[in-house]
Amino acid sequence: MQFSWISISWFLQIPILSGSYRSSECLVRMNYRLNGKGNVVIVRFFPPFAAYPLNKTTDWRMTKFTKEFMIEFKLRNYQCILAMKFAIEEINSNPFLLPNTSLGFEVHNIPHGQRNILANLFGSLSGSDHVIPNYRNPRKSNSAAVLTGPSWAISENIGTLLDLYKFPQLTFGPFDSLLSEQRQFSSLYQVAPKDTSLTRGIVSLMLHFKWIWVGLLIIDDDKGAQTLSDLRSEMDKNGVCIAFVEMILVSRGSFLTKSWKNQVQILESSSNVIIIYGDSDSLLSLIVNIKQKLPMGKVWVLNSHWDNSRFDDYFMIDSLHGALIFSHHNEEIVNFTDFIQAANPSKYPEDIYLHVLWHSFFNCSFFRKDCKISQNCLPNASLGFLPGNIFEMAMTEESHNVYNAVYVVAHSLHEMIINQFQTHGKGKEMTFFPWQLHPFLKNKQFINPAGDNVVLDEKRKSHVQYDIFNFWNFPKGLGLTVNVGTFSASVLEGQTLFVTQNMIQWATGLTEIPQSVCSESCHPGFRKTHHKAACCFDCIPCSENEVSNETDMDQCVKCPETHYANTEKIHCLEKSVTFLAYDEPLGKAFSFMSLSFSSLTAVVLVVFLKNRDTPIVKANNLALSYTLLIILFLCFLCPLLFIGCPSTASFILQQNIFGLLFTGVLSTVLAKTITVVIAFKITASGKMRRWLLISRAPNYIIPICTLIQVALSGIWLTTSPPFIDKDAHSEHGHIILICNKGSSIAFHCILGYLGTLALGSYFMAFLSRNLPDTFNEAKFLAFSMLVFCSVWVTFLPVYHSTKGKIMVAMEVFSILASSISLLGIIFAPKCYIILLRPEKNSLHYVRDKTYSRRQKPS
Repeated sequence: MQFSWISISWFLQIPILSGSYRSSECLVRMNYRLNGKGNVVIVRFFPPFAAYPLNKTTDWRMTKFTKEFMIEFKLRNYQCILAMKFAIEEINSNPFLLPNTSLGFEVHNIPHGQRNILANLFGSLSGSDHVIPNYRNPRKSNSAAVLTGPSWAISENIGTLLDLYKFPQLTFGPFDSLLSEQRQFSSLYQVAPKDTSLTRGIVSLMLHFKWIWVGLLIIDDDKGAQTLSDLRSEMDKNGVCIAFVEMILVSRGSFLTKSWKNQVQILESSSNVIIIYGDSDSLLSLIVNIKQKLPMGKVWVLNSHWDNSRFDDYFMIDSLHGALIFSHHNEEIVNFTDFIQAANPSKYPEDIYLHVLWHSFFNCSFFRKDCKISQNCLPNASLGFLPGNIFEMAMTEESHNVYNAVYVVAHSLHEMIINQFQTHGKGKEMTFFPWQLHPFLKNKQFINPAGDNVVLDEKRKSHVQYDIFNFWNFPKGLGLTVNVGTFSASVLEGQTLFVTQNMIQWATGLTEIPQSVCSESCHPGFRKTHHKAACCFDCIPCSENEVSNETDMDQCVKCPETHYANTEKIHCLEKSVTFLAYDEPLGKAFSFMSLSFSSLTAVVLVVFLKNRDTPIVKANNLALSYTLLIILFLCFLCPLLFIGCPSTASFILQQNIFGLLFTGVLSTVLAKTITVVIAFKITASGKMRRWLLISRAPNYIIPICTLIQVALSGIWLTTSPPFIDKDAHSEHGHIILICNKGSSIAFHCILGYLGTLALGSYFMAFLSRNLPDTFNEAKFLAFSMLVFCSVWVTFLPVYHSTKGKIMVAMEVFSILASSISLLGIIFAPKCYIILLRPEKNSLHYVRDKTYSRRQKPS
């Protein structure tokens, strides 16, 4: 009969945790055991099924089957029985291994809770159905070794007794360091490789997918504690943080009545990746609770010792779909899948387990008395027709260990037989005691038919390679484990992990690689501020002129002074060099003013030259007026030295030309005020004042003051001359070239000297302001000096409170303002009379005004 996927969908509705009641009771009632004939047998103790009480008051010691028990098929364990049969059939058919010796086997079920284990063990070792310690039935086949597993508890309980008789025991469950204690278990050998690099593999997977915020669910025993310690250490070294840790107590008794009190922590945790370490028996209650709560979007990372068929339920969505499972790498065993396909009740009629399965899943008629199905029931049916979530066709890791264990015993027996033949000669029947096998087991190392290197000595076990499987169980019942990667600790660092990401099916509801972080990544332009956990942080913007161009940076990088941070604070941009240029508005304005007022000064000078014979021009020392106008002309051009691309030469000229020109202006004004005073005092004094006026002694004030200024400038240039400086802070994104005065003391000495001249000129002009004369300019000189001093007194605090181009602009403005005040106040009234009121600029007008002033009564 051919099955289709329509019939398989019917299997999805079968509650696999409980078998058909009428047939499964045979497993308990007949105390399931299995025998294979051979003159040397391998005894095996492990549970292919379990009976759970539905009532807590049920007595575990009851041997009679009642309706208060539920039978659970452990089909993953049953595959180990098939692996043992397959290995023994291979060995018995191999003429080069154990010739003239046939291997047999005995399979004994272990009651749930490990009760009656020792009774069954005594019965097997004595070759009797009754428990007779220290007795061996000579008519029974020799027992060479005992296989136990997959639980460490089973191996520990049996090993305690076997060690008394030095009976070889091989465990096919996961490697456990407690069972390696030679003093307590000197006759026990562990076939499974060590998990020394499992934690490295798990953490490497976390780093590969950038999962740095993970939860841990670990079995609460010595092995779990060691695994937790190793995981913590490896995670701390690689920057992976633990969101929560739950040590799960080993589940005993009926898991259906046990709830997990901390399941809310899984459901509400911000961690999307959870590592579970344990085996199916220990964490069954936990997994059932997880699956029933349907925590969607979680990625489960498991170790390999899981029986997925035990976690089936009625939900069409499986929470474990997309789980990543680490399993020891094993080469494929040729023909094993074909062997399972061919296994059926017709081929192995003595195996009532197959009869029960055929009745439960294929609805075959069942004879309760014999616990067998009818012989003609579905001859073409196969275990391969069962969905993957019920029965796995690929050889599991435990089955690999069973396969290797059988070959280890066979090779050791073969070597022992050869040794006996060499010692005792030919023709004697082989007789041995099981303890004699130890020397051969301890040193045994060989390559199995699949090409795997098998060694029992844990000291000689090399680093193992792990396969990474992805569990596909959507739609529910698919139950496929697909190899999506490998991890090996024996290759060079950086080449240990290989993952084919496009083959991974993630948890239901996820379409891309899930993220598992405590905090969202800090984008470029931000930096992290850590909380108590290293993986939890806040993102704050980088400070001024600092950047971060990568995600999750701990510190921002400060830009060099020649660069500035862009608005997003991602890149440092080079600052543009700037200065008070001619093409910017301020530079254009100052240039226009400078040229305009210098031109105006030239016009005034021309006016004065054309009217040099008029009274108003002659009246105020013609030479000094010309000198003052020429110097003012140069003062108006002086700001042009402050505008444009600066150089060292321009900086030196700026300050020294400014000092010399304004010294000339102030000394000229001082000379004019002194001339006015002497002119009006000439009638009151004698020959001395007349000589001073005729000899033009006030004119010598100009070169004397100028020489003093030259001396100050010389000292300044020889000690600490001005130089080009860069202001990178005043204007964002720009480096301003400014003039560094070099010696601040020298610069302020020059300003102080100019201030002294200005105050002296103002004082002299103020004294002569009320002297009578038609064209007396003393009042204008006094007012111009008042304005001049006000400009420069205001300049000093403003100059020192500004930076960059504004500082330069302030100095230019002060030069122009003070020059304009002198030109306007001193020469504007004269130009007004010369150009607009020429009648007042005549000798006749001057005489009439003088005569009328004298005629006034005193």
